[in-house]
Amino acid sequence: MVKRLTAEDVSRLLGEHSAGTSPGFLLWHATLRWQRVVAAALKTEGLTHVQFSILGTVWWFGRTGRHPSQREVSEHAGLDRVMMSQVVRQMERDGLVERTVDQFDTRVRRINITPAGKAIAERAVALMDEVDREFFRQAGPLPGIVEILAPLAGRDTTTGDPI
Repeated sequence: MVKRLTAEDVSRLLGEHSAGTSPGFLLWHATLRWQRVVAAALKTEGLTHVQFSILGTVWWFGRTGRHPSQREVSEHAGLDRVMMSQVVRQMERDGLVERTVDQFDTRVRRINITPAGKAIAERAVALMDEVDREFFRQAGPLPGIVEILAPLAGRDTTTGDPI
C-alpha cells in the first residue's frame, strides 16, 4: 500500500521526477511496443492477441490431456470472463475450438481444441516464442528477463499459474 505523501515528499519526488527513469513509464511503453509487434505477428495466423491467449492456453492444457473449463482458461490467460466467453463463441464458429458441457456440472463449459485449432495454435505458439526471443533479446538474456518479470506479473515461471 502506498503511504500518504507529505508536502515535503511531493516536493522531493517532483524534483527527482523524470519520465525516462520511471520504471512504470518505461514498462508501459515497452508493453505497448511489444503489443504492436505481437499483433503484427499474429495477424499472419489470422489471430488477435486475445484469440491467441485463449487458443494457446487451451492447447497448453491439452498437451497433458486436460480439457479446461472456460473459467480456467480465463484465469490462466488473465482475461475477463465475459469478454472471453464472447471470443470463444466466435472461435467456436470459426472451427478452432469446441465447447462441451462438463459431465459432472452442467454449469461448466469445457473447451476442446479442434484439429484445425491445434495446427494454428502450434504455429502461433512457436511464432510467439520467436517474437519474444527477438523482442526481449535487446534487454539481455531471456532467463534473466523472465526472472525479473515473473514476480512483477505474480506468475510461476514453470506453469504460468498465479503465485
